[in-house]
Amino acid sequence: MLQEPHACAQCEKAGQPLRFGRKLKLYSALFVGIFAISFLPFLGKLNESLTDYLKLIWWAILLGFVLGGIIDFFIPEGFIFKYLGRKRKRSLLFAVAAGFLMSACSHGILAIAIQLYKKGANIPAVITFLLASPWANLPVTILLFGFFGWKALLFILAAVVIALITGLIYMALERAQMIEPSRIVPPEMQAYEWNHIKNFKFKTALRGTINGAIKLANMVLWWLIIGTVLAAVIGAYVPEHVFHNYFGPTLFGLVLTLLAATVIEVCSEGSAPIAFELFTKLGVLGNPFVFLMAGVATDYTEIGLLWTNIGKKTALWLPVVAVPQIVAVGILFNAFL
Repeated sequence: MLQEPHACAQCEKAGQPLRFGRKLKLYSALFVGIFAISFLPFLGKLNESLTDYLKLIWWAILLGFVLGGIIDFFIPEGFIFKYLGRKRKRSLLFAVAAGFLMSACSHGILAIAIQLYKKGANIPAVITFLLASPWANLPVTILLFGFFGWKALLFILAAVVIALITGLIYMALERAQMIEPSRIVPPEMQAYEWNHIKNFKFKTALRGTINGAIKLANMVLWWLIIGTVLAAVIGAYVPEHVFHNYFGPTLFGLVLTLLAATVIEVCSEGSAPIAFELFTKLGVLGNPFVFLMAGVATDYTEIGLLWTNIGKKTALWLPVVAVPQIVAVGILFNAFL
């Protein structure tokens, strides 16, 4: 019978006591402190802006953490590894599906992608996974719907299309030997069992889900706090004419938004509030979309890790291939939505 790699270790972790960790306690205390300070009389605008954001997204954050914990506990690693190593176009679709199942922020997704590559995922699938998963994964999907309503679906679909097109281009680059060659998934990494579903026990599942949610919170809560506070400050103190004059729905505005997204290295959960603030100030979807997607395609941390773990050709082709698509979609969104 096939055995899931590290299955016993996962079961042991599921049975461990709940560990909230110093990071989660520190982040929570920090946000409570910032929120308390915002009640000072001279920070009334900040308090109003921050409160509006919390009312808008608290349910999405909570639901995202819960669903992320469920995915972390029940989905076996081997299930992911098995379908990302084959040099077929369908592996790109599997990469998008894997991104949906991986409940982590863009920084966490990057670490997972490198791990997947080292264990056999092919390069086009890794790139597709990197571009799609920060916006197509379930917790962030819920967060985006909390901000943008049904229009979030346009963001997610556009991100998936760009990810798939980029993956297809990388397949062509690999065939032309213009990037590094992919590895082959060893059979042992393709083995998996749905142990936590077959041997379901409520208490174990509950504890494992909560631990998974805590692990996700440790990864993303810091970035979510940064993004929310930045968005609240922008909403409270940056005049609308600044956005219209410099980040407006023009090619110049899109380029400035692209540059801002490159410089401001915020996790996907943290980028969502800032993108929503752009949307409320400008009333268009193109600039927020460019801000969200360009941060992934031009992130120097991401490019650096691709350079050192996969190869410089793979890293350098990412912005070359992805950025023109992102700007083109931004122009279309501004023109028709």
